[in-house]
Formats: sequence, structure tokens, C-alpha cells
Amino acid sequence: MTPTLVRQHLPRTGHGPRVDRRARARDWSEIQERMLVPLYEAVYGRLGVGPGSRLLGLGCGSGLALLMAASRGAAVTGVDASSDRLALARERLLPAGRDARARADVLIVDGSRGDTVHGGAADTAGTAAASGTGAAGGGGPAYTVVTAFEPIGCLAGDADGLSEQLAGAVPLAGRGAAVVLTGWGPPERCATMSVLRAAAGPAEPSRGAGAWRPAHRDDLEDVARRAGLWPDGSGRVACPFGYADADSAVRGLLSTGLFDAATAAADRVQVDKEIAEALHPYERQDGTVWMPNVFRYLIARTP
Repeated sequence: MTPTLVRQHLPRTGHGPRVDRRARARDWSEIQERMLVPLYEAVYGRLGVGPGSRLLGLGCGSGLALLMAASRGAAVTGVDASSDRLALARERLLPAGRDARARADVLIVDGSRGDTVHGGAADTAGTAAASGTGAAGGGGPAYTVVTAFEPIGCLAGDADGLSEQLAGAVPLAGRGAAVVLTGWGPPERCATMSVLRAAAGPAEPSRGAGAWRPAHRDDLEDVARRAGLWPDGSGRVACPFGYADADSAVRGLLSTGLFDAATAAADRVQVDKEIAEALHPYERQDGTVWMPNVFRYLIARTP
């Protein structure tokens, strides 16, 4: 929970310990990223992702969703603004010794050189053309599926960030290609929302980008409309967040970047404490933490 559940803007504050970006990326990869596996599976199954699919993953993080698509036979391209997460994605998808044919179907693009994913997506076309894998605008096949698996609908301004990503990605997709947008479900069905709202308290007075806000029913449709896409179905998927213990839960939630605004407004120690306290209702007798959540996805099509 890139951009993916991921907000890439790290806190800039003189209070508390500095953020270890590599450790945060590792926590995302080892603890948090798997929480959305049911969402990935539901989308890929519905769209029939497999051989012949050319998938562009926006905010691909450390590459788990890409790996799942590649295991189905799809050619995949991932773009993310975190070089630390992308390093882990390369380890997963481009390990040493992998055969050349399999490697040709994987492209990882560092979007950190631009302020938005638009820069990364633009680079994708040129990089793909240079490597011979092809992309829309690069003389090769267009993408048939574009995914934005970072759910929006819990922070002010997150829909704007998704719109910026789509501005660069949609021109790389073919006519009628599927563009998958994802969002948090209703707050009453997402236990993690209560944790986010409690721990994000220090950022609330500003009400600026990064402050908590409840999900709106038409968030995804509004983004699709602004991007010139037409809706073609939607669904809801249960994605409970389960952790071995409270410490793992705090580390996993912090790795999403969803608490960066609160950390910038207060300090890391205070935010850690707020998260730990907000998790108490979800701790089980054996020390594990379990938070039921529902996420929504919208399948939109390019004109």
C-alpha cells in the first residue's frame, strides 16, 4: 500500500530519525506488497492476462505484480519513482542467469528523473525502442494493459497524482487497451483507514496534499473521465492486511509512504507511537495483527 498504496515523497523534517529509504523499500517488499495479491489476481484473471499481453505497470514498486503477470506469460514493463524499490524489482524479474528470451520480455524503467510518472512513461517508449522490446511511439506493439495498482482515495491529492501518471502512459497503449485504476473501498469496510486517520492527525490542520480524506464513490470514474477513458466494468476485492506482530505492522504501514505528511508535520517517533496505538483493536491474542480491507478496481478503455 508508488506511487503503489505508495506515496514516494519522503518526509523532510529535522525531527526524529532520518528515513532509511533502502530499509523502507525492503519493508515494502518483504512485508507490505503481498497484501494486495488478491487484487492483482482478480484483475489479471478478469482481463485474461497471459501470453500476448503487453503490460505497463505504473508505480510498480518492487515488482511483485509484474512478476505475477510475467508468470502468466505476459511481457511486462514497470515504472516507479523509487530507485530503491526498482532495485528490488530488478532482482526479482531480471536475476543473473535468466535466459535471454525471458529477459527480453521484462523492462524496468526508473521514473525518478522526472517529477511525475509521466517522465518515466515517456522514457519507457525510448528505452523499449532502444532495447528492441517495442512500445507505442517506439515502433513496436502498443501496451494492451496498463495497471495503476496504487489505491487512491485516502489522501488529499492522490487522484491528481494518478492523473499525471496516466497522462504519460495512455498514449503508449493501443486502442481499446484496458487501463486498471484502483482505490480504497468505503471507510467502514477498510480497517486500515481508521489507523491512517488516527496516525495522520498531525497533518490534518493543513488539509493539504497528503492529509487524510475519506474515499469517494466516484473517485476512479472521475480520474478515468479526465484521462479520456471510458469505464468498462469494476469490482471489489477483499485484501486483509495481516502481520506477524505489531512491530511488523508499523514497519509495513510506514513503508507505504501514506504517513509521510504526518511525519513531516510532527516527527517519526510520534507517528510510530500513534500507529502502534491505533493498531491495538486489531491485535489478536497470539500477537498477530489482522485488519480487513476492501479495495475497488475500475477497468477503463482507451479510445
